[in-house]
Amino acid sequence: MLVSLVLLSLGALAAVLAPRLVSRADWSEREPIVALWVWQCVVAAVLLSFALSMTFSAAAAWQLVRGQVFAPAPRAVVEAYALGTDEPWPAILAVVLAAGGVWTAAMLTREIRDARARRRGRRTELLVRSPLLPGEQPGGERLVVLEGERPDAWWLPGTSPRLVITTAALHRLKGRQLDAVLAHEQGHARARHDWLLHCSAALANGFPQIPVFAAFRDEMHRLVELAADDMASKRFGRLTTALALVGLNEDRGVFGPCGTPEAQLPRRVNRLLSATPRLTPGRRLRLTAAAALVPVVPLLVAFVPAMRALT
Repeated sequence: MLVSLVLLSLGALAAVLAPRLVSRADWSEREPIVALWVWQCVVAAVLLSFALSMTFSAAAAWQLVRGQVFAPAPRAVVEAYALGTDEPWPAILAVVLAAGGVWTAAMLTREIRDARARRRGRRTELLVRSPLLPGEQPGGERLVVLEGERPDAWWLPGTSPRLVITTAALHRLKGRQLDAVLAHEQGHARARHDWLLHCSAALANGFPQIPVFAAFRDEMHRLVELAADDMASKRFGRLTTALALVGLNEDRGVFGPCGTPEAQLPRRVNRLLSATPRLTPGRRLRLTAAAALVPVVPLLVAFVPAMRALT
């Protein structure tokens, strides 16, 4: 039963300390794709710790669960976990953690449902603003040009994804700048950044008091934009991508003294213009490998008694 408490403590400790440790990293803006991977591994480790703690607590509380979890295990392994107890708290802990898992699934389901509703609304608006011509089949084109006075471009995911751009953006952006904007939006689509945003929003909305989930949501919104900027700049250059961002957003007051929801845009432009060198391939590989080992820690803790019993 000690393993369940250790796993619960490990998950709680990671949930509190991980945002502080990861946010101190000075390389996240230089390597946003690696930073995205690190955050996913940290959150996976927290969720895995709670899931394993729930499993061992349920095994200690109910013989039926214990028989299912340890069915193929030798007797020495079962005895090593010391699961037999008459106290009520393992059952309470298992029920609480199970309720948290059900709540997580409910929040993710609600987030996906709301996202689909938003997409349907935007598709309906898109059809109103860009109606089908006689004889034109719906869903045949992946690029939609809208008449509009505001320069804008966005990717509309779904079963028939669309890349939408306004005529004002076509007039303002020329040549490679326009290509950079399109590459930025295509980068979001290829990396499926919408799923990262949905998962992080579901966790943060479901558990607003847990620091790691709130930080995960905030960092996902920031890092996916940086990653898409890098995808565009690799093809069309940092200066071209920065000028394209300025051209799309200069009329929105983003670069003025007053704060706006797009306040990160000046930092994105400065980052592109500063051309800070990337990390070496060796360091990127080490960071990626180290992050991949983070979810392994709860598994090692869970299997320590079994390994001791078998040696």
